[in-house]
Amino acid sequence: MDNITRRDSGMLYISDEAVYNEQKRARILTQKLNTMDRSDYEGIAEVIRELFGRTENAMVNPPFYCDYGNHIFVGRNFFANYNCCFLDVGKITFGDNCLLGPNVCISTAGHPVHPAARNTLYEYGIDITVGNSVWIGANAVICPGVTIGDCCVIGAGSVVTRDIPAWSVAAGNPCRVLRRITEADRELYYSGRRADDEALSAMREKWASGDGIMYPTAP
Repeated sequence: MDNITRRDSGMLYISDEAVYNEQKRARILTQKLNTMDRSDYEGIAEVIRELFGRTENAMVNPPFYCDYGNHIFVGRNFFANYNCCFLDVGKITFGDNCLLGPNVCISTAGHPVHPAARNTLYEYGIDITVGNSVWIGANAVICPGVTIGDCCVIGAGSVVTRDIPAWSVAAGNPCRVLRRITEADRELYYSGRRADDEALSAMREKWASGDGIMYPTAP
């Protein structure tokens, strides 16, 4: 079995010449992306459409780094802030309306724990899945094999090593669920602060119309 087949099957594989050749496309496109005029929003969006395996209305603030690009699948209205890094050996899949803060690292890649195995140069990639309407805070790290459920908030600086259930606020190293997200959170925005009346009026209009902010129903 060749190493590309092994890699795509989630098995141990070695980064041989064929694997490196597949990465050249991403290196060319990320180089282009990271040296573009930062105000060329349409040009940036076009490069992201070419780089990612699936995207609709995605926006990424350069610089951005990834291994392959075509192993990244994002839903509608995806946004990643500055200096995010996706090691997409395995597939990285996002639902709709997901937001990433700066310096988020999403890594499907890993190496064996024992040095005897690790020094053979075998490595692996295990898929990562993120649901709809998820916000991942700055400097968070998402580790191989993790699934994050719909409507979660992952706190800044978290290291996510295990699955996070839907509608959770989770944070820490290792990341753990702090509490559930409830209807009481709807009109709040930071540390118990309530949105002002003008903002609330505008938000209520959007909620009533479903204008681009649909999200899964709470379980």
